[in-house]
Amino acid sequence: VQLQASGGGTVQTGGSLRLSCAASGDSFGNYAMGWFRQAPGKEREFAAVISAAGGSTNYADSVKGRFDISRDNARNTMYLQMNSLKPEDTAVYYCAARRGYYYTVPNRYNNWGQGTQVTVSS
Repeated sequence: VQLQASGGGTVQTGGSLRLSCAASGDSFGNYAMGWFRQAPGKEREFAAVISAAGGSTNYADSVKGRFDISRDNARNTMYLQMNSLKPEDTAVYYCAARRGYYYTVPNRYNNWGQGTQVTVSS
């Protein structure tokens, strides 16, 4: 499956952004999906993941209550609604996919999009 992330940008602290990840090339509904992020000088980290059917999700503690992951299997698209953004949310956000379980560990995912930059100014 091929992934294309979009929706990044620059916002002020407290603002909101909605990221999208469009999938093509395979049956989207067979894949668990996730959003991961990487800040400069840091390792890639888990932000949010969702099961293939969309009924189960998991969030990093740092984003819980502020971010909402969802998917529309009819449109082959996953979303990340980000609210109450903080400067520490600044990173390149990547979407990822894997068949099977919705792990929170990046190296369990073998399909990656190109990333979209999110910058939160203070």
